[in-house]
Amino acid sequence: MRKLLFLIGVFMVAAAVGANDVMAQDAATGAAAAAPVSAGAFQVLKEKFIEGDWLWMSPVLACLIFGLAFCIERIITLNVASTNTDVLLSKIEDKLSSGDVEGAKSIAKATPGPAASVLYEGLRNHAGGVDAVEKAIVSYGSVQMGLLEKGLIWISLFIALSPMLGFLGTVIGMIQAFDKIQAAGDISPTVVAGGIKVALLTTVFGLIAAMILQVFYNYIISKIDTIVNKMEESSIGLVEVMSRNKVFK
Repeated sequence: MRKLLFLIGVFMVAAAVGANDVMAQDAATGAAAAAPVSAGAFQVLKEKFIEGDWLWMSPVLACLIFGLAFCIERIITLNVASTNTDVLLSKIEDKLSSGDVEGAKSIAKATPGPAASVLYEGLRNHAGGVDAVEKAIVSYGSVQMGLLEKGLIWISLFIALSPMLGFLGTVIGMIQAFDKIQAAGDISPTVVAGGIKVALLTTVFGLIAAMILQVFYNYIISKIDTIVNKMEESSIGLVEVMSRNKVFK
């Protein structure tokens, strides 16, 4: 399922890039007064991208596309994993108040999300007492944390790699510009202006790609922190509910 979501994410990003490209071309052929500001900005970025060295622009674009694909996959997964823990605990307490531990376990098992999975593990170990329940919650909570953070290392990689590729393209472009100066025996701006411009464009687009991915990365981290806090609150609430209804033996 996650691989499918990943491929869907890649397709969505590629489709969005293609759609934006078509929109930008249409806007350029229309009247200048009627063209929106956003389309004009994208047109400028597209032109500058084309002016850059494709050898270095292509890896930067690949980092942006794959980084966005991982971000989309994580956002979809985390949204699915979000659970209203207050409602879930209320349903579990209703079952436990009537002594139906198996019913409470069924509710937790049928509810999607890491919080429900942690509560199910706690209920499954109720026979061992409060210590067994707390140990199960802590152990399984660590497993769920790892699953929530899955794929973040790749997003971090693309965030770091994009500007690095841009800087590398700039350095190599500057070396090529100085080679032209040496070959021409002239330091005239017309000799090196084009090469230096192309070299600097790779850095610009590398930084833009990194900034876009960083925004998504911070949102994902915030979403994970929210889910983890809900997991911890629901775990504490479960122990209290089980103690109040004398589930421990």
